[in-house]
Amino acid sequence: MFYYLFRYLDQAFNLPGAGLLGYVSVRAALTLITSLAIAMIFGKHIIRFLQKKQIGETIRDLDLEGQYSKKGTPTMGGGIIILSIILPCLLFGRLRNIYLLLMLVTTLLFGTIGFLDDYIKVFRKNKDGLNGRFKILGQVLAGLIVGFTLYMSPEAVVIENVHQVSKAEIQVEAENPGTIAHKSTITTIPFVKGHNLDYAFFTQFMGRHKQAGAWILFVLVTIFIVTATSNGANLTDGLDGLAAGTSAVIGATLGVFAYVSSHIGMAQYPNIMFIPGSEELVIYACSFMGAMVGFLWYNSFPAQVFMGDTGSLTIGGIIGVFAILVHKELLLPILCGIFLIEDLSVMLQVGYFKYTKKKTGEGKRIFLMAPLHHHFQKKGIPESKIVIRFWIIGIALAIITILTLKIR
Repeated sequence: MFYYLFRYLDQAFNLPGAGLLGYVSVRAALTLITSLAIAMIFGKHIIRFLQKKQIGETIRDLDLEGQYSKKGTPTMGGGIIILSIILPCLLFGRLRNIYLLLMLVTTLLFGTIGFLDDYIKVFRKNKDGLNGRFKILGQVLAGLIVGFTLYMSPEAVVIENVHQVSKAEIQVEAENPGTIAHKSTITTIPFVKGHNLDYAFFTQFMGRHKQAGAWILFVLVTIFIVTATSNGANLTDGLDGLAAGTSAVIGATLGVFAYVSSHIGMAQYPNIMFIPGSEELVIYACSFMGAMVGFLWYNSFPAQVFMGDTGSLTIGGIIGVFAILVHKELLLPILCGIFLIEDLSVMLQVGYFKYTKKKTGEGKRIFLMAPLHHHFQKKGIPESKIVIRFWIIGIALAIITILTLKIR
């Protein structure tokens, strides 16, 4: 909104300073500040509303220290996150950009799924929440929307191996984006020369239809990635500030990828794909980071509000789709290592328990409790210390993920 307004004022009236919003860096900074302010200012009013409506957390008896002090804490606070993401993007984003539109659709889609899940748990008193098949349906729908849009949209193009692009071609591309760019099913992989992997590599057996097969495979990978990240974020949301803080670090890293990928000169240095138009993802990333940090204002220990599935499913879906749009989805096992170990801890715990019960008649456990953060709680480590240590690990993983672009 402001982008188009100030662009008009600059072009029509040559208003001093109006051209500043043409710079991504300026809009990104304004988006970050606005998102943070919305979360902090409107957050307290949303919390009061949730308290008034008695939308509080139901506590299961897990025999954890400080567990019952959380009883009645307002939940469904993910609405704060969603509001703080969408409004700044509408204000400062270039709304005709296909990547920004996809992220906004993703936010609303997963926000709706999470809201329905929380609504059933809180108001229908059904602890299982939304039926799993509907969650899967939403995740499949997200994969189809992203895959089909990237396949059909003429804006969704890339330039591979930009270190081979001449200065003349760079100038042409800067003046007329899409001139030498093309559609591709490539993605970035770590520790490999060239960094690129084309999904068509796995569909060569389809002959002349291999490219169509590559897009189908891409959609399947998208569904898997989105499902894994949304479930991982959901499992990580078990301690005050854990999911929000971890997601803020991930969002910042993805923002760096988007910024580097949107500038053909910068993309040349680490030899990654140039993605015309992906600078609007920087705006979204800043909005996401501001929302996460602003939410932490109320969600840090001791939490005044919980994000619920409205928030956790949304941020997980956002991270998955964002990584796909910048062609960095195969770096997520490193970047989202916290989500991954939380997912694996639950799968290992359940699998081993069932296996030993079938073999010996008595189920055994690998961890004192799953997900993993509860294992450390059972060992007597204070909640705030667990959260900060997980944040530190998340920061280290983010640094390693960025370093993979130079290690080959």
